Amino acid sequence: MIAVYILLSLVIAFFIITNLPVFGRLPKGLRLEKIHHLANYRDGALQNESITLMQPEGVSFFKILKAFFFEKHPNKAPDQTLPFITPNLNGSPKSNAPEIIWFGHSSYLIKIDDLRILVDPVFSKTPSPFSFIGSKAFLGTDVVKAEEFKNIDVLIITHDHYDHLDYHSILKIAPQVKSIVTSLGVGSHLERWGIKTEKINELYWNESLTLFNSLQLTAVPARHFTGRKFKRNQTLWSAFVLKTANCQLFLGGDSGYDTHFAKIGEEFGPFDLALLECGQYNAYWPYIHMFPEETVQAAIDLKAKVLMPVHWGKFSLAMHPWNEPVKRVVVAAAAKQLPLVTPKLGETIILNEYLPTENWWLEE
Repeated sequence: MIAVYILLSLVIAFFIITNLPVFGRLPKGLRLEKIHHLANYRDGALQNESITLMQPEGVSFFKILKAFFFEKHPNKAPDQTLPFITPNLNGSPKSNAPEIIWFGHSSYLIKIDDLRILVDPVFSKTPSPFSFIGSKAFLGTDVVKAEEFKNIDVLIITHDHYDHLDYHSILKIAPQVKSIVTSLGVGSHLERWGIKTEKINELYWNESLTLFNSLQLTAVPARHFTGRKFKRNQTLWSAFVLKTANCQLFLGGDSGYDTHFAKIGEEFGPFDLALLECGQYNAYWPYIHMFPEETVQAAIDLKAKVLMPVHWGKFSLAMHPWNEPVKRVVVAAAAKQLPLVTPKLGETIILNEYLPTENWWLEE
């Protein structure tokens, strides 16, 4: 009987924990019906354009867990505070050219045509449902706080993973945002958190939206996956093409390398700048994140004039050294003669005017 009570208590605890707001909510109703009618919805889940395994054949999930938690990997986090430039978050741009401020990982602010666009804001100390689980943000990456963003025109969320959709940051930022653009299905999480439905715009791949009469956003395919609990791929994952009258940017989100980059380059390119993931890779999951050399090739496929590597510099979500991604991408870009911009955290880049390339990540 005691065993029954213990088991019942564990079931109840599990139910309570997994239904906390931080986990969000899966799509239902009309939103779910729309997802079920998508061309890439099969076998109870959304699919990538190419067959995409979570890990290579012959590699078990438990082998990956063992490697992640028990193998020693030196230099996973910097041993000193990273340099951070305190940015002018809410002030006017310094130039008529697009400006971008990177905050580490995949969070950045774009100032373009008097509009302010915030992408994948994660300002919690850990990219996980609970603060005591997962990688801690590197020292020096917590200078900017979520509550400092006061006048955001557009909030873009590429997909629902914790290192891109952060519950605590969204609660502080979204209520004051004018419009939210995200991948189809992610609106379910936002509504669960009290965000007004009329603010939320969900796009499927190759679907476009024009905001403020001048900003066009198009969701395009990525090679990745989604899920905040145990059931994967119930919401969509996307990259976004951002287009104005005078500029076009590629906002990559998360993606493994595949032929979709060349297709997007042919249809939408060239791009003035591509922001592409450059970290958290490993041979155990080669299809859902890019190695740095693939990041460079993806930028070339996209016909990008300049590459800005992101998805590094704040959290250690893989086994490689914290600064290995940027060191490898610098070498690969030089070999391909691809212009690169590598700002410090918080530093403002100005397209075509100020594109810093200082190797600030080299430890003494």
